[in-house]
Amino acid sequence: MTHRVDLVFNIAEGTHGAHRESQVPAILESLRIPFTGSNSITLALALDKAKTKHILASEGIPTPPWQLFPNPEMALSPRLSFPLIVKPNREGSGKGIWRESVVGDEASLRRQVTQVYHRYRQEVLVEEFIEGKELTAGILGQEPLPILEIDFEPCRTSGEFFYSWRMKEFQGDASLGLMPAMHCPARLDAATTARVQDVAVRAHRALGCTDLSRTDIRLRSDGTPFVLEINPLPGLSPLDSNFPVMTTAAGLSHQALIQRIVALAMIRYGRLHPAPSSPADAADAAGQRVAPQRMAPSQEPSACVPAREDRSLNAGTQEGTR
Repeated sequence: MTHRVDLVFNIAEGTHGAHRESQVPAILESLRIPFTGSNSITLALALDKAKTKHILASEGIPTPPWQLFPNPEMALSPRLSFPLIVKPNREGSGKGIWRESVVGDEASLRRQVTQVYHRYRQEVLVEEFIEGKELTAGILGQEPLPILEIDFEPCRTSGEFFYSWRMKEFQGDASLGLMPAMHCPARLDAATTARVQDVAVRAHRALGCTDLSRTDIRLRSDGTPFVLEINPLPGLSPLDSNFPVMTTAAGLSHQALIQRIVALAMIRYGRLHPAPSSPADAADAAGQRVAPQRMAPSQEPSACVPAREDRSLNAGTQEGTR
């Protein structure tokens, strides 16, 4: 290396493989070059939906019951209830998720699992489909941002009623009927907002995210926020990414957002020493993680993961970015 590098602003998603989003950070770590965002381990874990869900469940963070299919012939756990949604285990941006991915019977399940398995050549995640509000919750530093609610009701005529690949790829295309209504802050009461933000912060910490993350959540009608997945490398485009929608609602311009991410990283590497804006950011900047607060046993959701006798079923278990 012939030139000194102060900091790399990481938006690299890698090129191939199960841990592609960790490729560039791993190289930077080996060269001791500072970079923004989460480390290579967090990025590798977050891309693997099943491993993420194991971590969430171990921390008492609600996540839909699931099963990992290492092959299409795997027997369906009797603990799972239809409707179910079928996803590739290690893809992002809605890849491999179509409106047909939500299935209501065994025959449809087998068809979708087989299609995903052969198309993406990887394990298939099957989880219970949570009816409710679609939310995404951003964390900047260690502070929660205003929650973004994505209302798919205007898209019902298109047949798309959740974040499929088609919805993510063509969101905003009126000719296709893909015009979800965005509400930021989300239409939630104060208590529910606090509960959703708390779950997002706990998920951020459980995965070891740094500087920023975006957690996708389904809010069930009883008020339970179920974490679907965590993105430690969220899209930052001011034109079509969700994270800047939340930071704009928080009063940050796009320029200020980028500067903030840089500052958080520079502080963490000891290259910058401004007064932190909050105690949480001070801990984040110093690399001092607050231990995730476990829920008391009586509070832990009973439907996070199949019981231990079914655990073997779990273990056996990017087009664009938003």
